[in-house]
Amino acid sequence: MSTTGTLYLRIARGGDRSIAVDQYHRGALRVFRPLYLDETGQVTYYVVNPGGGYLDGDSYLTEVEVLQGASAVLTTQAATKIYRTPTCPVRQDTRVSLGPRAVLELVPDQVIAYRESSYRQTTLVEMDPTATFMSLEVLTPGWAPDGSAFGYDCVRMRTDVRVGGRYAVVDNLRLVPGEAGLAGLGGLEGHSHLASFTALDARVDAALVNEVAQMLEVDDVRGAVTRVQGPGFIARALGDDTTRLTALMLDISELLRGRWFGAPRLNLRKY
Repeated sequence: MSTTGTLYLRIARGGDRSIAVDQYHRGALRVFRPLYLDETGQVTYYVVNPGGGYLDGDSYLTEVEVLQGASAVLTTQAATKIYRTPTCPVRQDTRVSLGPRAVLELVPDQVIAYRESSYRQTTLVEMDPTATFMSLEVLTPGWAPDGSAFGYDCVRMRTDVRVGGRYAVVDNLRLVPGEAGLAGLGGLEGHSHLASFTALDARVDAALVNEVAQMLEVDDVRGAVTRVQGPGFIARALGDDTTRLTALMLDISELLRGRWFGAPRLNLRKY
């Protein structure tokens, strides 16, 4: 299938750090040179879309393979901005393969869906039972000339995770402002922004899930967490501020990184 942009990364352990042993990009996707943000040897890549925005009918494919014992963070240079899509939605597909004891953290900037835009995102993860997968998502409504809170047409985000060949997660998020009830009970419940954090790791247990649930009990956010077979969990939060929700999701990330890997809080140094 022809795409607007394609990116492929294969990451392996090389000595005391993780390195890309194969990479390829075509079209409107590429990566900056690798960075090492702490002393753990984990490699960080920034994905760049030189065009700065996602337009009608654009499609993007990112494939990441993290081999045995390697560890990586994949982030973006800036927000994913979805502009008007009068004929075809923007599609963004991510495929992930994690070997034994491999670690991948997907930490993109927020998705901003503008007026009359449609966006479909799919993430498919195949992971070894000893691997670790974490991902963070924040959805923000873009500015509209009439001041409406939800000017976009449709946003769909689906994440499928298979652990050892067996399904552990099928998370299908669908937001259509034109349908009744999006802003009410069972929808965004009076809020404008949504954040999700997904974690799959054999060390997830009931005590950890309860700890995450307590972190979500803050005044300006409505949050909850669900334990999934994996083991793992999915945390959701509703709010009205991108920075606040992102910080809350990074608080969860900090807890897991410190406990599982002795790693510090992510400092992606974007600003």
